[in-house]
Amino acid sequence: MFKHILLPTDGSELSLRGVQLGLDLAKSCGAKVYALHVIPPFHTFTYVSEMIAATEATYMEGAVERAERYLADVRDLAEKAGVTCEGAHVTSDFPSERIVETAQNRQCDLIVMASHGWRGFTKLLLGSETQKVLLTSPVPVLVCH
Repeated sequence: MFKHILLPTDGSELSLRGVQLGLDLAKSCGAKVYALHVIPPFHTFTYVSEMIAATEATYMEGAVERAERYLADVRDLAEKAGVTCEGAHVTSDFPSERIVETAQNRQCDLIVMASHGWRGFTKLLLGSETQKVLLTSPVPVLVCH
């Protein structure tokens, strides 16, 4: 059935439910997984260029540390499940685009991710990376709540 499953994670409890579902599916299919965390780039407005450089470096250091921790959590869960796992983090203002791009570049045949389940006006205002992936991915997407 599925051979290579992409597991996007933001480190939240909700996204870890998606990861666990993806790992359970991978184990049952004999598939491998690829974990992905998308780091939002640093944005600020200031007229002091030194402040930007120092703050951006601090931000990226913390963001990369968190990303590595999130990916390590997925690797640990995969190891416990007996599933082969690789992964990486990327930086982008557009997480959904990087998720779809990674699925294609890594030749994944399924994306498993969680959704906050926002509805109505909240969904309209905040958007949904999961919804954007659903709308743009040529790879099948399995969504859990």
